[in-house]
Amino acid sequence: MAFGVEQAKRWMSIANDHIQQQKQYLTELDQAIGDGDHGLNMARGFQEVVEKIASANYEDLGSLFKDISMTLIAKVGGASGPLYGTAFLRMSLALAGKKEADDKELIAALEAALDGIKARGKANVGEKTMVDVWEPVMEFLREKESLQVKEAALLAKEKMEHTKELEAKKGRAAYLGKRSVGHIDPGSASSHLLFAALAEALEG
Repeated sequence: MAFGVEQAKRWMSIANDHIQQQKQYLTELDQAIGDGDHGLNMARGFQEVVEKIASANYEDLGSLFKDISMTLIAKVGGASGPLYGTAFLRMSLALAGKKEADDKELIAALEAALDGIKARGKANVGEKTMVDVWEPVMEFLREKESLQVKEAALLAKEKMEHTKELEAKKGRAAYLGKRSVGHIDPGSASSHLLFAALAEALEG
């Protein structure tokens, strides 16, 4: 399955649609255990991304993902801007000069994104962060060696829901200690939307 600039733009467009629709939900999740601004920040950032890339022409995937990264870093506040920005920056480096990516190359780029998130957020699985979605999804894709995106999106949803059972060890939510249990992590929820959008972009 070839993944080119048009597919990448479609991914961002669908992700933006999902985030705009779920803006209130993401905000409510963040009000429970965070700063309460995740929905608004993500909605603003991804709207800017879509507007920025819509009419621009990109020679390769690397330059497209670099623009996405820089826009998110500039426009998304809180911890999410640097985390998602770093993820897409790592993807841009992995896909530099490539007009299209095959399954293996796209999986490697997503793997690089996860490495960026972990390096930036200093988080590991089990700490109630977006890593709790990204890590198992990437393990699944690495094992399959093909973009089984529908299954990956379902797994992302399952892992997002599992964050409800975890105690937060990172960020603002960590101050709540045991009281953070029973709430879904907002970053894992927006990460699920991203993987669901990728499945739609590639399957649709």
